[in-house]
Amino acid sequence: MNELAPRIFLRFAGLSLLAVGGAAAVLPEANRQLVEGEHWSTSQRFAEIFAIAQVAPGPNVIVFPLFGWELAGWSGFLAATLGILGPSSILALALARTLRRNAQAPWLKRLKAALIPLAVGLMAANGYLLARAADATALAAAITFAAAGFVVYSSRSPLWAMAAGAFLAVAAGRFGWM
Repeated sequence: MNELAPRIFLRFAGLSLLAVGGAAAVLPEANRQLVEGEHWSTSQRFAEIFAIAQVAPGPNVIVFPLFGWELAGWSGFLAATLGILGPSSILALALARTLRRNAQAPWLKRLKAALIPLAVGLMAANGYLLARAADATALAAAITFAAAGFVVYSSRSPLWAMAAGAFLAVAAGRFGWM
């Protein structure tokens, strides 16, 4: 087993307990810990691994095992998977039992209402952080800004923004603008 695997497990177990709103909500903190704290990756590589995870079939949480794989091979993959899924799964099961017993309690309604803005804020921070890491040029930043505007202000599928962004990035790369 790789000596890094236990550290990967502990880092991702801590992140798991912060994952209110899903795995994507903790990506800014994961970036801070993996890039700035541990120096295990760069912001650019972090964004690349996130992009790979987004196009792969399956849930967004696949990004964490990919980081583990990148850092320590199979043992890192396993440590990251168990770390990111284990603690939050145990907590979710315990909370489900509590929710079932206290479904109408006023404190529970207040807690649910408080968690919504937290989850939205974490996901917004994730979008900002990944855009900042991925946009190496002014043109890339403009494409990201236009795509985000399209998604926010249009009722069309975000796939249109992704397709247009990919086309523009390939064309810009072909002409040497990126």
